[in-house]
Amino acid sequence: MAIRLQSLRIKGFRGFRNIEIDFENTTVLVGTNNSGKTTILKALQIALTNTHFISNDDFFYCDDYIDNEIFIDILFVPIDENDNVTNEFDENWADVFKAERIGISSAGNQIMAFRTVIKEHNKTFRKKQYYIDQWEPFLDGDINWYENNYDSELNFYFDEIPFFYLEANRDILEDIKSKSSYLGRILTSLEFETADKIKIERLISELNNATIASSDVLSDLQNTLEELDTAMDNPNNSVQLTPFTKKVRDLNKGIRINYSEFSMDYHGMGTRSWSSMLVLKSFLNLNQKIYSDNEKPYFPIIAIEEPESHLHPNAQKKLYSQINNIVGQKIISTHSNYIASNAKLKEIRSINKFVDSLKIGKFTVENFDSEQLRQIERQVINTRGELYFSKVVVLFEGETEEQVLPILVSKYFGIGYVELGVNFVGVGGFTKYLPFIRFCESFNIEYFIFSDNEPNVNTDVLRQISNSQRNDSTKVVFVNTGNDFEKELCDNGYLDEVKLAYYKMELEKCQNDQHRAAKQLELEAIPNTDYYNIITNMKTQFAPLIANELLVTEKSLPTTITELFDKINVILNPRANAEN
Repeated sequence: MAIRLQSLRIKGFRGFRNIEIDFENTTVLVGTNNSGKTTILKALQIALTNTHFISNDDFFYCDDYIDNEIFIDILFVPIDENDNVTNEFDENWADVFKAERIGISSAGNQIMAFRTVIKEHNKTFRKKQYYIDQWEPFLDGDINWYENNYDSELNFYFDEIPFFYLEANRDILEDIKSKSSYLGRILTSLEFETADKIKIERLISELNNATIASSDVLSDLQNTLEELDTAMDNPNNSVQLTPFTKKVRDLNKGIRINYSEFSMDYHGMGTRSWSSMLVLKSFLNLNQKIYSDNEKPYFPIIAIEEPESHLHPNAQKKLYSQINNIVGQKIISTHSNYIASNAKLKEIRSINKFVDSLKIGKFTVENFDSEQLRQIERQVINTRGELYFSKVVVLFEGETEEQVLPILVSKYFGIGYVELGVNFVGVGGFTKYLPFIRFCESFNIEYFIFSDNEPNVNTDVLRQISNSQRNDSTKVVFVNTGNDFEKELCDNGYLDEVKLAYYKMELEKCQNDQHRAAKQLELEAIPNTDYYNIITNMKTQFAPLIANELLVTEKSLPTTITELFDKINVILNPRANAEN
């Protein structure tokens, strides 16, 4: 590989006022809709190609601010065979870049960096590019990166570093029709040795003759068409039917691709979309061989938008490994937790959009030991990949909370938790919060813990918070002292709802009215003090029934649940809360 696109800086483009993101050899961009994943891919397309698709709508604006310039800086660094950044480019890449394009980093290492500037000029948009001789800090005191000026105007264009953008609406059927598609370019580049060409065309001729001779219809059609010679008074010419292409140069015309013995026309968009992706892989392999045969370096950069489009979950699970094996550097935007879960932690970049800001999240593997990483991968990534796409995550210990909280959130907000982008996650025990906390903090995902409050639980939860990066105890909402969630309900004004839930569950088991009346008397005889033990011994069946009773009761939500939802509301609606 020998080089890597290391960093991208963007100012004033679409929803990005000022951001920086770094990349791995394979990078997976995750985030909710409209967070900015596609904007990152489009910024790379602007910087790395001659593409020019800017309009007024592409300039950043907010309530009190409008950008009139777009800045995009890109940084390439040399790497060794172990993918570690090195001091200087190898001989091949140094020859490609030439001395005038090689700069230095603040650490004194060689780099190759460019700036792209776009601004309006005479009601059109002009794009200029400049060589960056020294890569400055993102913010150096009061000086932002984009305030540094560069005078050496020099276009970024290298045949050895092509950029490919694969959009979400790709379709192999469209590729077949287009000569400019990757498939079309492969087919039009077909070359054969002279002897092979003669042999193939002879076999095609024999196949055509055999096909016509075997069909009375085709034979009669050819004989009839030969009358064209007489009509045109041109007896030396002849008419030939060629059911199959006559010349090798025409093999690309009318080609069909079959899968499972059926033409691609009969397959769904999932198969056709992924086939288009694999065509690009073949195209890149072909180019790599050409450059390798000519002893030249080759480093394509591939931006892939939603590779999971139209594919079922099992197929999505296989995508990451196939993409990762494509030659070059890959930058993938996805909504698939299957792709995100299969990527390495260090390869994930989260884009989290808040009302007045946007944050890029990454997991700094070096900050954690092997056991901590194992816990995060086993307890979080392997089972909860959907957390990458959450606005807020609520963590808790017990089964009752897992049933009750998602139902009650609609009573507070008026809409369901899915529409809100809130994810409720049981961690499997009060000692197991820390891997989830570290995951959320790394990827800028807001989280809260709704916890029991027995002395040992309180102490351990706060210990885990203190061992996190932010050490923010306001992220925890404890039920009242000495209680777990079930006891909280029984002791704080919701015993009637607990009893109603239990009555309904037991009465539904009765087979007739006589049995039901007897059961009713039996239930009414149960002391109130017994209900805590009843519900703790049958949480799985009982929890959703309690949730429904709390949902329909005229009473307000329990105080601690309201406190939790108030905190979530501040995150989801910061402006409304600020005005209040």
